[in-house]
Amino acid sequence: MTRRIRVGVLFGGRSGEHEVSLQSAASVLRALDRERFEPVPIGITKEGRWLLPADAAKALEDGLAAMEGRFLAFRPDPGSRGGLIAVDDADRAVAPAGPSLVDVDVVFPVLHGTYGEDGTVQGLLELAGIPYVGSGVLASALAMDKAMQKDVFRQKGIPVADYTLVRARELETDFDAVLRRIEASFPYPMFVKPANLGSSVGITKAHDRDELAAGLRLAAEYDRRVIVEEAIDGREIECSVLGNEEPIASLPGEVVPGHEFYDYEAKYVDDSSRLIIPAELDPATTARIQELAVQSFLALDASGLARVDFFVERGTGRVLVNEVNTMPGFTRISMYPKLWEASGLPYTDLLTKLIELAFERHRARVALRTEYRPKTGDR
Repeated sequence: MTRRIRVGVLFGGRSGEHEVSLQSAASVLRALDRERFEPVPIGITKEGRWLLPADAAKALEDGLAAMEGRFLAFRPDPGSRGGLIAVDDADRAVAPAGPSLVDVDVVFPVLHGTYGEDGTVQGLLELAGIPYVGSGVLASALAMDKAMQKDVFRQKGIPVADYTLVRARELETDFDAVLRRIEASFPYPMFVKPANLGSSVGITKAHDRDELAAGLRLAAEYDRRVIVEEAIDGREIECSVLGNEEPIASLPGEVVPGHEFYDYEAKYVDDSSRLIIPAELDPATTARIQELAVQSFLALDASGLARVDFFVERGTGRVLVNEVNTMPGFTRISMYPKLWEASGLPYTDLLTKLIELAFERHRARVALRTEYRPKTGDR
């Protein structure tokens, strides 16, 4: 009997999107094809401790609170056969409780936000030489940083809304000057966001100076860089991308927010928002969205998967890229898998394809030369 591929499903983490990650991981763990894959749950607490698979599976139901006892430590070297060893509270190695701790063939990092979707975990997995689902270090970092992402898109000629960047240090030194500069850039309303985060955490729609000031302070609690964007009066359209070197785009879908904008509560807490799949768009606009989705994916050098969010401006029909998410929400009711289901790729098959893409990317990477031997001989 052929051994099943051991998939380390990594979830939780030190992020404002911790709870979202737990929802995504639970769906992935339930839906993996058990004939091909053996899931190995690996939870990361809000304090950053990695839990043993048995503890992670139990904690997934109750939330990843800080726990005592044995944890996982990650060995960032390619000879570690999965990189995972068991340690005690004093970080001393202890006897592993079975092969699942060290024999992980591929990692599915179902992590959203900082310390997971931003290139940090991806770098750790690269050092350990482990295949993993999704984008590499560069694309993950660029996509997480909304300001850098928009800078790249502007350079590539990909249309985005107008924006300005504010550093937390500026808020400390001359808050009023920052307010005046922003107000001179574009009119109210405007959006204020942490430059690095997702799931609409820390986002404010500011209608006046008081709301702008409060929004800047809130966003600065999550990141030292804050992005302020003009508000676009447009329909919110999302498109899923799948692939490595030759990515393809799904049918687009539309989000109709139940709140003034698609905030955290509208996404995860209440059911007031509606998803329209596929979006009711004319063929030319649909093709334009799919084209820009692939262009955005390639501009960041993304791989595996991404969800690209758009605005279709009312009145003009102008299509603008809002942002790219390299590890979007992954529950069965999340937009990324639902768009692929509408495009003919069921959830379980989508997970299988993503794992295959992870191995494909890993094979290409390990085939590259990592040493240089200068030519010798007489000059």
